[in-house]
Amino acid sequence: MIVNAIKTHKITNKDTSITAILDRYLKDFPDKSVLGIAAKIVSICEGRFIALDKADKDELIKQESQWYTERTFSPLLISYAITNNVLVATAGIDESNAFGNYILLPENPQKSANEIREYLVKRFDIKYAGVVIVDGHTMPFRWGVMGQSIAYSGFEAIKWNKGKKDLFDREIKISNQSIVEELAATTSLVMGEAAEQTPLSVITDVPFVTFQDRNPSKKELEEIKITPEEDMYWPLLKNGPWKKGKKK
Repeated sequence: MIVNAIKTHKITNKDTSITAILDRYLKDFPDKSVLGIAAKIVSICEGRFIALDKADKDELIKQESQWYTERTFSPLLISYAITNNVLVATAGIDESNAFGNYILLPENPQKSANEIREYLVKRFDIKYAGVVIVDGHTMPFRWGVMGQSIAYSGFEAIKWNKGKKDLFDREIKISNQSIVEELAATTSLVMGEAAEQTPLSVITDVPFVTFQDRNPSKKELEEIKITPEEDMYWPLLKNGPWKKGKKK
């Protein structure tokens, strides 16, 4: 596997087209490669930002969450939120590299990922192109941020190991492998989280990825989700002071 970050200009409110950015900086994209894109630049190009002095962050969190907790619940005064079936801090609202704004997550990240995949296939005249839109998240009991996917397209997201045999002929009960999340973490590693100015990356030589010449189906998108009742962490989370957000 080879991963290369791509440096761009500073993406600001002057940028209104993600494909224009890709036209300018993505010079080559081999068949069966994966493009990593920071969610933030997708959001900026979609106009998903609002000036710090024009909005109340707590109200934005309610607007962008399916469920959320009040910031006073956290010792760090951080609101926990569930949005797009993902548990994230502050509903993914970001103030870093935001030129004086709150930057929200993309309105419909899956639609954006699908459109970018189709753009890559057409522009580079290839059959297979993978896309991962990445945002940062944290892990319990660990310092630091790592990448997680908020949308993907062009490959199988999960390697289903359940029912297969391990090295000692024991049947695997749970351990399916999240290809999409491992790619997200990899691409985030080279793109960085501070002033690197590299919001794009290209991953090549990925024999472990099963590519598809289409966008993921509705069934495939549902398969990667876990209901609260199935989630191993839900017993720890269900009694939290959750409030209903405004996001469907």
